[in-house]
Amino acid sequence: MLTLVEKLLFLFLTAASLSYTVITFGMVARVIRRGKGEVPSLATLGGRAVKALALWLSEASIWKSRRLTSVFHAMIAWGFTFYFLVNLGDLVQGFFPITFLGEGILGDLYRLLADLFTTTVLVGMVYFLLRRFVFRSPVLGYHPNVKLVEAVEKGAIRRDSLIVGLFILAHVGFRLIGESFAVALEGNDFFRPVSTLLAQAWAGWSPAALEGGHHVGWWVALGLVLLFIPYFPYSKHFHLIMAGVNFLTKPERTSLGALAPEDFSDEAGDEFGVAKLEDLPWTHLVDAYACIMCNRCQDVCPAYVTGKELSPSALEVNKRLYLNEHLDELSAGQASAFRLLDFATTESALWACTACGACVDICPVGNEPMFDLLYMRRHQVLVENDFPAQLKGAFRGMERNGNPWNLRPGDRLKWAEGVDVPTIDENPEPELLWWVGCAPAYDPRAQATARAFAQVLQAAGLNYAVLGESERCTGDSARRAGNEYLFYEMAQANIEMLNEVQPKRIVTTCPHCLHTLGKEYPQFGGNYEVIHHTQLLSELVAAKKISVQSNGESDTITFHDPCYLGRHNGIVDAPRAVLAEVTGAEMPLVEMPRHGRQSFCCGAGGAQMWKEEEPGDQAVNQARFQEAAATGATTLAVGCPFCMTMLTDAATKAGNTMVVKDIAELVAERLSHD
Repeated sequence: MLTLVEKLLFLFLTAASLSYTVITFGMVARVIRRGKGEVPSLATLGGRAVKALALWLSEASIWKSRRLTSVFHAMIAWGFTFYFLVNLGDLVQGFFPITFLGEGILGDLYRLLADLFTTTVLVGMVYFLLRRFVFRSPVLGYHPNVKLVEAVEKGAIRRDSLIVGLFILAHVGFRLIGESFAVALEGNDFFRPVSTLLAQAWAGWSPAALEGGHHVGWWVALGLVLLFIPYFPYSKHFHLIMAGVNFLTKPERTSLGALAPEDFSDEAGDEFGVAKLEDLPWTHLVDAYACIMCNRCQDVCPAYVTGKELSPSALEVNKRLYLNEHLDELSAGQASAFRLLDFATTESALWACTACGACVDICPVGNEPMFDLLYMRRHQVLVENDFPAQLKGAFRGMERNGNPWNLRPGDRLKWAEGVDVPTIDENPEPELLWWVGCAPAYDPRAQATARAFAQVLQAAGLNYAVLGESERCTGDSARRAGNEYLFYEMAQANIEMLNEVQPKRIVTTCPHCLHTLGKEYPQFGGNYEVIHHTQLLSELVAAKKISVQSNGESDTITFHDPCYLGRHNGIVDAPRAVLAEVTGAEMPLVEMPRHGRQSFCCGAGGAQMWKEEEPGDQAVNQARFQEAAATGATTLAVGCPFCMTMLTDAATKAGNTMVVKDIAELVAERLSHD
C-alpha cells in the first residue's frame, strides 16, 4: 500500500492528467459533432449496444486477413481490455489495505488472468515492434505516388507507433516486475506463475528492497498511464475506444454500399456532397480516430493493388493527422482552411475508386473510406462541375435516352427479336418482372446472356414479363460517379413507373440493378422484392423446374463473384449451387484465391465502365483475369454484364483462350429437355 505522501502525490498527478484529458476529449467531441447527420437516440444505441460490445470484445472483424498478425493483435487487445480491470485493482490496492477481489476463487482467477494477459500483451507488442521497426513490413508503407500529409512523410506514423508500443511494453512490463517483487515478498503464488518465475531473480534481496521494487513497479505502471492519457486522443491507440464507438453508431445500411441521398429541396441550399472535413458525416470523422493504420484496406483495394494513387488507408490517416494538427481551431468552430482534395487525397485517386466496397468490408474497426470518396465525387460533379470528360457521354445518354450507351429507347427490346419474350403490356400481371437492364438491352455480348436467360425462363414455364421500351437505367453509374441529381431524377421516374406496375417480384441479371432497385430505391419510396438471376436459377434447379445435364465437354469452371453480388449483397451460395449442377460431381468448381465476399473487383464499378482507368502499374481487369487464368480452368463464369465485358477484354488482351460466360449461358447450354 502507498504511503500518505505517495497517495497525495498520485491524486495530484491524476487531477492534472485528467484535467488536460477532459479538455482534449471535449475538443475531439466538438470536432466530431461538426460532421453532418444526427446522433442516434439513446434508445437506438441501447438496442445496438450488445451487438457492438460483442463485436468489440470478440475481435471478430479482424480475422478476414493476416491471420498470424491477427493472433498477436488479439493477444494485445484482449489483454489490454482486461487491463482496465487490472489497473483498477492495482489502484485500489495502492490506496487501501485489501486484496482486490479477495483471496478466494474469484480473486485467484483474477490474478491468474492478469498474469497470463500480461504475458500475452508483452509477447504481442514485441512482435509488432519487430514487425514495424526491425523487419519493416512492406504492408505498413505506401506506394510513392500516394498523397501523404507532411507529418506522415516526416515519420509521424512510425513515431506514434513507437510511443504507443514503448508505453504498452513499459506499462505492462513494469506491472509484471512490480508483481514479481510482491510475490518475492509474499512467497510463490500458483495463480501468478509468470510473476513467480520472475521473482526468482530477486532471491536474496531484503524485504525493504523488495518493497521498494514493488512500489517502483506500481508507480511506473500507473504513472505512465497518467502521462499517456493526455496524448491518447492524438495517438493510434485511440482506436481502442473509437472502434467501439464506430461499431455502436455506424449507420445501419440496407447493404454494405448503400449511399445516403442528398437533400435537393429548396431549403437545402446549393452545396452538395463533401469538400471539407466538416462536410463529412460525423461518423466518418469517427473513422479517422478509429483507424489503426494497419493498411488492410489498401491490401484489398483494386486501385491501390494495381498501382494507382488511391490508398483508402492514407485517406483516413491524412484525415487523422490533419485533425490532430488543427484540433484547436476546428473544435472552436472555424472552417477548414483546405479541402480534402488539398491534403487527404488526389483527384486521380478520387476517380480511381471502383466502389467495390472491399475497404469497407475488410476494415477491422468499421471504417468506410469508400463513402468519403463517393461523397467527394458528388461535390466535384454537382458543385464544381469538375469530373472526367469521358463521363459526360454516359451522363448525356442517361439524361436523354435513359441509358449510358446513349442509344434509342425504341431499340431496348431489339435483343429479343426472334425470342418469345412477353412485355408488361402483353402480360400485365406476371408473377415475375424481369428487369433486363441496359447492358443486356444494348451491349451485343450481354444480349447473349439475356437470350440465354429467356430460354431458361421459357423452359421453366414461368409467368414473367419485361418492361420493354418503358424500362430505363436505374442510375447506378450516375450515383457512383457523383451525379446524385441525375440519379435522383431517374430513381423517381422508375419508382413511379414500377409503382404503377406493382411487381410481385423482380429479377435482374445485373448485380448493380439488383443493388439499386432493392437496396437504394427504398430511400425514395420504392420498396420491391428484387433477386438476382442466379438466385432464381438456384430456386428452379432445387424445385426441379429445370434440369441441367453435362454437355459432354470436359471443361473446368472458375467463378468470379461480382462485387455487387457477393460483397455488397452477400449472395455467394446461389451461383455456386447452380454451378454445382453445371459442373457435376466429377468436375467441381475451381475457386480463385480471392472469392466470395473477398472477391477482387473486375474494374468496372464506380462508373469506371464509362471512363479511362487512372494511370497505374496494371489494369484492374487484367489483374483479376490473371488470377482466374492461374486456376487452370477453361471457362470463367460470371454473373454480371460489366464483369463479362471487363474480363472478356482482359482475356483478349492476354491472348488467353479461356472462355468467359454468364451462368445463365452455361445453364442454357446444358438444359435437359426430357
